[in-house]
Amino acid sequence: MTKKERALAVCEKLNEEYGTDLRCYLEYTPGKTWQLLFATIMSAQCTDERVNMVTRELYQKYPDLEAIASADLKEFERDIYSTGFYHNKAKNIIACARVLLDEYNGEVPSDIDKLTKLPGVGRKTANVIRGNAYGIESIVVDTHVKRVSKLLGLTASDDPEKVEFELMKIVPKEQWILYNFQVIAHGRKVCVARRPACEECVLKEVCKHYLTK
Repeated sequence: MTKKERALAVCEKLNEEYGTDLRCYLEYTPGKTWQLLFATIMSAQCTDERVNMVTRELYQKYPDLEAIASADLKEFERDIYSTGFYHNKAKNIIACARVLLDEYNGEVPSDIDKLTKLPGVGRKTANVIRGNAYGIESIVVDTHVKRVSKLLGLTASDDPEKVEFELMKIVPKEQWILYNFQVIAHGRKVCVARRPACEECVLKEVCKHYLTK
């Protein structure tokens, strides 16, 4: 089985198991894309659940970009402390808010190059925005996507950017956004890092790790 054939088989089984409805795990107000952008920055090395707990209060305290752009750094650090790495996250979010106001009239760009030039924004964060807020086909490589894709035999790389481009070659483009949601759900529910439930996994018949162990 080639990688492309395996990817197609994986996508079919994921569609059957998890459906094809798109779902964003980070909470934000539709139309306020900056909320999703900053939540995604906060989600680095932090759970979506924790980020959602923080942003529910944070976005009441700071209801718009202007409020975040003018926030006191130390106070903002305290506001997002529980998400971890709060020094860099706070600095980047405030700086990012200022750039969005100064250069983009308060709008979050959809272009990948413009997004990745924003403070604290890498390809993963940029692709979350492109896929969720703008419906642009994008592969988001988080820890679950990288780990599960590697176990399945769809990639051999540990480099997120290399994984992204490898998956783009073999996963059907119309499946890219769905693949993100489905694999994240699968990584949390079944293919758990420390205790994967291989015998219960719907992907075991097409999983390279399972078939060769």
